[in-house]
Amino acid sequence: MPAITGKEYVSRINQQKANIWCNGSKITGNISEHPAFKGIIQSQSNLYDMQNDNDLKDLMTFPSPTTGNSVGTSYLQPKTKEDLAKRRNMIQQWARTSAGLLGRSPDYLNTILMAFGSSAKLLEGKENCFPEHMRAFYEKAREEDLSFTHTFINPQVNRSELYLELSDEPIAAKIVDENEEGIVVKGARLLATQGGITDEVLVFSPGGILDKANAFAFSIPSNAKGLKFICRESFVHGESHFNYPLSSRFEEMDTVVVFDNVTVPWERVFFYKNLEVANSFKATSAFLPFTLHQVVCRQTVKAEFMLGVAQSIIDTINISEFQNVQENGAEIITTLETMKALLTKAEVDATTDEFGLMHPDPKPLQTAICVFPQVYPRLAEIIQLLGSSGMITIPTETDFYSEIRSDLDQYLQSASGNAVDRVKLFRLAWDLTMSPFGTRQTQYERFFFGNPIRLSSQLYFDYEKDSYVDWVHDFIKKPEE
Repeated sequence: MPAITGKEYVSRINQQKANIWCNGSKITGNISEHPAFKGIIQSQSNLYDMQNDNDLKDLMTFPSPTTGNSVGTSYLQPKTKEDLAKRRNMIQQWARTSAGLLGRSPDYLNTILMAFGSSAKLLEGKENCFPEHMRAFYEKAREEDLSFTHTFINPQVNRSELYLELSDEPIAAKIVDENEEGIVVKGARLLATQGGITDEVLVFSPGGILDKANAFAFSIPSNAKGLKFICRESFVHGESHFNYPLSSRFEEMDTVVVFDNVTVPWERVFFYKNLEVANSFKATSAFLPFTLHQVVCRQTVKAEFMLGVAQSIIDTINISEFQNVQENGAEIITTLETMKALLTKAEVDATTDEFGLMHPDPKPLQTAICVFPQVYPRLAEIIQLLGSSGMITIPTETDFYSEIRSDLDQYLQSASGNAVDRVKLFRLAWDLTMSPFGTRQTQYERFFFGNPIRLSSQLYFDYEKDSYVDWVHDFIKKPEE
């Protein structure tokens, strides 16, 4: 089937009736009508509709190599630098609809599936590994335009390096049995963003696995028997786009995924009980360069939006003449241009890898993924500083339809506009940086790709430094030597 529409996405999610618990109650009825999920499902629906927009279809889709149908570009295996550029343009086209605030828009997991499917040969000839399953599932996802969440992280019971779980009842999800049907998994995993509102859940070992029972990779439908999603508190506090311009549309629920003796059919198992593969596959596959590419594409768009919000505040209250304001603006510009330059370099230096893919140079992308978690909290702080007391003086939409409207129009007007437009802007800035949704965005970016210290260490050890050291040693030699 060709790339789906938004209506098809919503229908599939409603029909699956996943086991989702929110605020102490199991969700019944259509999930697309639930207050905690209504906005995000509609926003994702809009993304899928873009794939069928005549003006965007050539960018958002490509002909399937097996059926000829138009399928999503996020599933494209890039063979040329032009393919890589198409992927970037498509990712950023979707990202701009949410200002880069959807960390788990469909292209993120689609990219991971593409990378894993392309790397399946790494599983060939290895015990308890099924490369044919991985390839077939990638094709299934591409042809059916499946949506995914994923869960790679074990519960934070004890994060010491030598911790071994000794509980009789599994805490971290593990294999407790295997039979003719498949493997049986019991326990829990964190942190499935958009859990319950996707077709599938991709489950992968987090690395550093010591027990074979925790070593596996598979995908299962979100409504699989025994699967449960437990939501955190929703940050949707109202449907008004005036009051909550971002959280009402882009709040991605985060969930704990509980496996209560879930049977995973063999055809959906990619590998299991193989410690070597579980601990090395992500690092040796095409996962890193392509996933980083998608993330940095989105984060660059997010930096653009932060600059736009900051400058809008500056213009609205006429503060551009102050040098500290100029410095703040320049700081955001520096971040944006740094992200754009690193993304460009990664594509310019792209090479064909062992899987036949044109993959971006991972070093600039690893650099970007070390930079952004450090600077994003600062970008949020800059917006807070620029807005100052205006970030607090933000009456609601209802206030503007009350008898105090004339007071608001008089006292909350700005140098360049009326009170309504000024308050809308400042509520946007508040929702971006200070509301529960906004603070979650900051925490999310801090840890989006994992522990930032570990990411820095990985960059340090992966980076080729010997040539620079040799240069220094040659430089300090005596001339006569």
